Amino acid sequence: MPPPVDIVKVAIEWPGANAQLIEMDQKRALSSIIREVCDGWSLSGSEQFALRYADGPQLYITEQSRGEIKNGTILRLAISPGRAARQLLERVQSHGIDARLEALKELAKLSADPTFAAEFINMEGIGTLAQLVESGTHFGEMLAFTLTAFLELMDHGIVSWDLISLSFIKQIAGYVNQPMVDVSILQRSLAILESMVLNSHSLYHRVAQEITVGQLIGHLSNQEIQTYAIALINALFLKAPEDRRQEMASTLAQKHLRSIILNHVIRGNRPIKAEMAHQLYVLQVLTFNLLEERMMTKMDQNDQTQRDVIFELRRIAFDGENDPTGTEKRKAMYSKDYKMLGFTNHVNPALDFTQTPPGMLALDNMLYLAKVHQDTYIRIVLENSSREDKHECPFGRCAIELTRMLCEILQVGELPNEGCNDYHPMFFTHDRAWEEFFCVCIQLLNKTWKEMRATAEDFNKVMQVVREQITRALAMKPSSLDQLKNKLRGLNYSEILRLRQSERMSQDDFQSPPIIELRERIQPEILELIKQQRLNRLCEGSCFRKLGNRRRQEKFWFCRLSLNHKMLHYGDLDESPQGEVPFELLSDKIPVSDIKSVVTGKDCPHMKEKSALKQNKEVLELAFSVLYDPDETLNFVAPNKYEYCIWTDGLCALLGREMGSDVTRSDLDTLISMEMKLRLLDLENITIPEAPPPVPKEPSSYNFNYNYS
Repeated sequence: MPPPVDIVKVAIEWPGANAQLIEMDQKRALSSIIREVCDGWSLSGSEQFALRYADGPQLYITEQSRGEIKNGTILRLAISPGRAARQLLERVQSHGIDARLEALKELAKLSADPTFAAEFINMEGIGTLAQLVESGTHFGEMLAFTLTAFLELMDHGIVSWDLISLSFIKQIAGYVNQPMVDVSILQRSLAILESMVLNSHSLYHRVAQEITVGQLIGHLSNQEIQTYAIALINALFLKAPEDRRQEMASTLAQKHLRSIILNHVIRGNRPIKAEMAHQLYVLQVLTFNLLEERMMTKMDQNDQTQRDVIFELRRIAFDGENDPTGTEKRKAMYSKDYKMLGFTNHVNPALDFTQTPPGMLALDNMLYLAKVHQDTYIRIVLENSSREDKHECPFGRCAIELTRMLCEILQVGELPNEGCNDYHPMFFTHDRAWEEFFCVCIQLLNKTWKEMRATAEDFNKVMQVVREQITRALAMKPSSLDQLKNKLRGLNYSEILRLRQSERMSQDDFQSPPIIELRERIQPEILELIKQQRLNRLCEGSCFRKLGNRRRQEKFWFCRLSLNHKMLHYGDLDESPQGEVPFELLSDKIPVSDIKSVVTGKDCPHMKEKSALKQNKEVLELAFSVLYDPDETLNFVAPNKYEYCIWTDGLCALLGREMGSDVTRSDLDTLISMEMKLRLLDLENITIPEAPPPVPKEPSSYNFNYNYS
């Protein structure tokens, strides 16, 4: 007979005594259970004690968190959070250096516990730590533990960052600005400054006054603190007022941030971890977002300076040299020239730039091409002006629509997505990466137009093909613009047609009744293969990031399925693992038989709590939860869409339910198509013996009964 759902069997340890094995009644008050445990060891004053986990982060157990205790968990009797906080606060303020160091070391560890943190903060503990830092008398290990404890305590969000004093900020900034500071102190100082900037508008201005971008860039050569330095640069960039961002971008360019990141980070001798990839992605997004103002600016038809840019485009294409006379006869021919340039409104081309997006950004791109790649620009314009009217590629219209497309592909104007690591190394290889990217793509568009022998009526079709070429090339993550050109060269129009045909084959080319019958026969065994692959991937396990922690690089957990498919093992990790994590390191587990269901997206408990966050759209698409008896949940946020599909499908397969993700459907179609081709190929090689001529039948009644097995 199974035990009651409210009873969990646990072991409780106490130093110097034999462990107690008890059946904990979850309906009973925790204080009553602690009193009984204390009586078992003849300990008085049970109100001064509490229970903590013996493994992992060793968090305190409260009435709110006790539901997470599982059968077989090892607990430890410890002094209560309030008593521990009071003792540590006294020891931190003691005069003995060794005693203070040990207290700060223990405080740095305990501060991650929300129950302890609340008690310590209520005793004005944060103020005490701030005073220790401001005094400037702590160095080395002692200072590192002090800063760690301070950061952990503030990370709980109990105390507002606005209460931080200016002298504290100056002291922390001083550690960053000093040439010779211990790496651990630098890491924590940079993380504290990043949190200040992200969590307080007023502190942003104070930090910006104390820290210069040049000082932060100087830290990028140190691999131990690169991530922290770029994270602070991103935070300053993100929170800067609109009028300061362009100025900051100019400073970053002058300080050669791009080339330093390229040489010391992207092309460094260490692999790029997930947190660094995220920070590079954020920097890429923030850099492209500087284009938003121009993208959303309409052309002012009465602004002569803006109209002169259009005149310059015409002059470079057709005059070759400046024409200072500007004769009336030549002006009368401008309309014809603007038509040859491919503007929709060739009488007044300024009207082409009144739609946003792309607004004036399109004109900026066209002028860059005309001035920096003048030969390419002239060739494209003159080549199309000499074609038959119906086959000419309208440069102006194409450039405007291409700019809009690139803004959509690179999500110009969108906030960075939490947890996204989708940066492109090639954008760090050139100071004018956006403009150069446009120049590569406009040449691609002109080439594709010719390959398709397109006319004006085919404009939208051409743009669809070009979008596909660009997105497919970007997905290959070219490391440079030259490599992008090579990728695009291989994705010509014929190749796109071949890829489309190959991808549609399972839908379009296998619709005859005998082929449908063959597909239905094959599908169950292919589904079983996919199911086994998914379960094998769950047995290998995956690393997940803990949601809600700003210092993402420090909070990971790992989950994997037992080899007999009966237990789901999971546990916290200090850092993202490089390979498989042994079961012995995963302290928690869930019997598969206890799992009731798997929910995704907005139905997940942890997404309902965080639905108000603006950047959670992508996180929402990667979230799923395991619901298990009695009323517990294990919450996930997958690192990417592929892992999300693998895990949700694997869990569904584990529970005997249908696998329905996009990845499974794609794998199913691909594998069935491959298997069908192989079997049909075998049929072509079958030697059929001579037989009497068959009796003619109507075509609709033909029935193929080959034995395909």
